[in-house]
Amino acid sequence: MRVLNLLLALSLACSHSVFAADGSESLEDYISDNKQKQFSYDYKKIEAESSKLRDSWIAPLSISYSYSVSDPYSVEQTNESAAIKMDQPIFQSGGIYYGIKFAQASRKYSNYSVDVVKRKLVKDAISLLMQIKQTDLKIDKQNLQIKNSEINLELKKEQYLNGQLDSGFLDNAVIEKNLLTQALYDIETNKERLISKFQAISDTDYEKAKVPHMELLDEESFLNNNIVLSMSKSEIEKNRYYKDVTTAKYLPRVSFTAGYNWNKTDSTFIFGSNEKEYYDYGIKAVMPLDINTFNDIEASKVDYLKSALVIEDKKRELTALFEQVMQNIKNFDKKIILSVQNKDLYEKLLLDTKSLFRAGYKTQYDIQMLENSLKIQEIDMKVFEIDRQLELLSLYEMYKND
Repeated sequence: MRVLNLLLALSLACSHSVFAADGSESLEDYISDNKQKQFSYDYKKIEAESSKLRDSWIAPLSISYSYSVSDPYSVEQTNESAAIKMDQPIFQSGGIYYGIKFAQASRKYSNYSVDVVKRKLVKDAISLLMQIKQTDLKIDKQNLQIKNSEINLELKKEQYLNGQLDSGFLDNAVIEKNLLTQALYDIETNKERLISKFQAISDTDYEKAKVPHMELLDEESFLNNNIVLSMSKSEIEKNRYYKDVTTAKYLPRVSFTAGYNWNKTDSTFIFGSNEKEYYDYGIKAVMPLDINTFNDIEASKVDYLKSALVIEDKKRELTALFEQVMQNIKNFDKKIILSVQNKDLYEKLLLDTKSLFRAGYKTQYDIQMLENSLKIQEIDMKVFEIDRQLELLSLYEMYKND
């Protein structure tokens, strides 16, 4: 009955379409403040570069001033001049409009690029935390297995001393205990490695940190809220506008030109002092003729067409990943169910063994081994549940429901 209830619970869990974490804190809080500040600077830099690109069609004013001294006739002469000039495009065959759109699309694409890197780091931090907690469970399990091996060794000693077993069985029991102990040391060493990696990217105290719980989601939700797909879509938009900008670069352009000029010359020879100022303004039309025009436009067009194809491959890859994760989760569900079945079996055996112990047919060793085996099954259930969570993290890395 317990197995049937668990199967029903797992079935209901698989129908959920929400992907979240327990607690009010953001999952991004698992990465260090320093890392978060670095990402905030990345976003600010993107904003500044996007604004610069958006306004790049606005031509700068050219302001100049010069002062010189000369003696062309053996008499000192000074000359001052100043000028303000402007050459502002007012029509670029759509280049101004497409340039602004390209800047906006580039900002969106760059933000998604940072999002992807940030999510990868968040995923790594949470994954390491889960693995640390899982390793603690494995250490508990290993200690229980060592205890059982010690009980087995004591039984083998008694049987050997009573002449019921030869030394080979005793040696095997010693080897089994040593192998389990060595494996424990390996697990503890691995835990220290995980802690070191976690502390490198997170300010959170791993001993006090709560492990977030990831819920299942359906394929449609995963694809519709996928950062990687969103980045690919924004790349298509960016390349489309870049293609238009490139094309407009080789079409007629019209600019408004204007300027103010001032010049003053001081000389004690003939001319005396001479000062003048004047302004100019007008319209300038340019039609560039470049031998590489076609190749440049064709290259930008190819980038656009390629990005449109890449997204289809990306969808296929993400769909395959989702299906693989779901299959892996089903396998872990089966392992959890098996652990539940084993737990039920050990509970019944333990109950019967205690009755036989009271009747004098079983020893305290038998009870201890079954109690340890029962605890091992309970630990296995928790270990497999963390495995399920680790699988879901590979989806969370690319999932963001804004």
